[in-house]
Amino acid sequence: MTTSDPDHADPAPPDSDQSGELPLASVRGRRLFSAIWAIPVVAALVAGFLGWQAIHLRGPLIVVTFRSADGLQAGQTKVKYKSVELGTVRSITLAPDLHAVEVRVQMQREATPHLTDHSRFWVVRPRLTAGNISGLDTLVSGAYIGMDPGPPGGNPQTEFTGLEEPPAIRSDEPGTTFLLQAKRIGSLGSGSPVIFHDIKVGEVLGYDLGPQGDSVTLHVFVSSPYDAYVHTGTQFWNASGVSVEVGAQGVRLRLENLLAALAGGIAFDTAADARATPQASRDASFPLYTDATAALAAGFRAQLPAIAYFEQSVRGLAVGAPVEMYGLQVGTVTAVKLLVDPAGGAARVAVSFEIEPERIVPSGDAGQAAQDGPAVAQRLLDRGMRVQLANANLLTGQMVLSLVFVPDAPHVTLSRDGNAMVLPTEPGGFDSILTGAGAIMAKLNALPLQQIAENLNATLKSANAVASGPELRQSLAALAEAMAGANTLIHSLQTGVEPVAGRLPQIAKGVQAALDRANRLLGSADSGYGGDSQFRRDLDRLLGQVGEAARSVRLLADYLNQHPDALLRGRAGQAGK
Repeated sequence: MTTSDPDHADPAPPDSDQSGELPLASVRGRRLFSAIWAIPVVAALVAGFLGWQAIHLRGPLIVVTFRSADGLQAGQTKVKYKSVELGTVRSITLAPDLHAVEVRVQMQREATPHLTDHSRFWVVRPRLTAGNISGLDTLVSGAYIGMDPGPPGGNPQTEFTGLEEPPAIRSDEPGTTFLLQAKRIGSLGSGSPVIFHDIKVGEVLGYDLGPQGDSVTLHVFVSSPYDAYVHTGTQFWNASGVSVEVGAQGVRLRLENLLAALAGGIAFDTAADARATPQASRDASFPLYTDATAALAAGFRAQLPAIAYFEQSVRGLAVGAPVEMYGLQVGTVTAVKLLVDPAGGAARVAVSFEIEPERIVPSGDAGQAAQDGPAVAQRLLDRGMRVQLANANLLTGQMVLSLVFVPDAPHVTLSRDGNAMVLPTEPGGFDSILTGAGAIMAKLNALPLQQIAENLNATLKSANAVASGPELRQSLAALAEAMAGANTLIHSLQTGVEPVAGRLPQIAKGVQAALDRANRLLGSADSGYGGDSQFRRDLDRLLGQVGEAARSVRLLADYLNQHPDALLRGRAGQAGK
């Protein structure tokens, strides 16, 4: 039985009877476990599983050193590889030397095998360069740390130095790296494209200075399958910028690639006869030529070194200028040096150049042509071959070397300067014109112009004295009288000759009539007496005499026509009898 407090008595149930008897209370036992406790138990289990999973999946803690923590935030910045999260930045602190920041990253367990000395880390943020634009997705998601595991086989490592620029080539991209040696790189830099037949097939990874700083080694990457086109005989050249050539065909504009014109670029190609050479191996070294022309010239296997000495100005002649024969390039200038003799004070310019026999003879005979080069050069010298400076372009003043043949050139024996053939020179270009003009001026200066002027002045004075003297006036008067007498004589001749000249046609007609009658007589005599009679012979002699008489009359008529004064003399002779 339980006792009840009068002050807190339960009200009587409405259905209790009025007798005042209370109903009996039933006692129930309390439950040992309530369903409400299932919620914290489940939560504890989930938390325990998550904790176990976090501990189980958690990888090592690594430290990446960067120059700056720009864009990085502890607890938010992720480490990604191919957009897959591999870790989270836990803290960012300054390095002890204050020159960098140390970023501690909690990596996941799956990234542990890839944390080796081959791994690379960098901050992915928006970047704009002349070559490309990258990291635009971080404008929305924020910066993150990119990771490249590198090739397999590295040693495990937990401390890394981050890259300030993203690597140009990832470790999983197929291709081959090559080394290019150059004196200067111009506008080339990391990210500059590598071009093959106007197609971008790779890019420049970076460059290193030589030990003495006199050369530059460029690391270039050519992606697959284009790396198969790189052979040991392949030529690389700098294709940066725009090339403008002014020639006989006009102005030619050459552009390898628009990207190469903006950010610089490298082009390569393999000559037809070099495509049989082996494929180049990884990190094979090649020279980097200044342009395509230099690369083409280097593709010739045989070169004949030669040198020419000039004692005139070579302004406009530079290294790389062509050597021409009959307007076609057969070689290239390799050096231009000034030589001064301190003792004698003489100065001259030594121009070294190389002649490529393959430009002159078929490629199969190039080796033999190079071997027979001196003998061939001597035969050309015997024909008068000389080296001459020629103008390649009047606008730019560019000069070239020209191998010309000079008529009646003196004999020259080929000599050598080291292993180079020494070829004689001949003045050319404007210098030859100036030399000729100078020779003419020297001859004019050698003339005794003052003496000639004095003699001419004296002669003019003498002529003036003679012209103004009385002797000349008397001579002119006598000449006038003689001319008057001659006119009178000619008039008399014309008056006397005209009657005789009028009768000459009648005389000629009479002679012709006599000849006709003689011919008729000869015909009748021949028919009457025979061709071998005495009469015929006498008649032949008569006809010969008549013919001679007729010729004499004709000669007389011709003579009188030419000399009518003969009739006057004949008339005077008859009058004297």
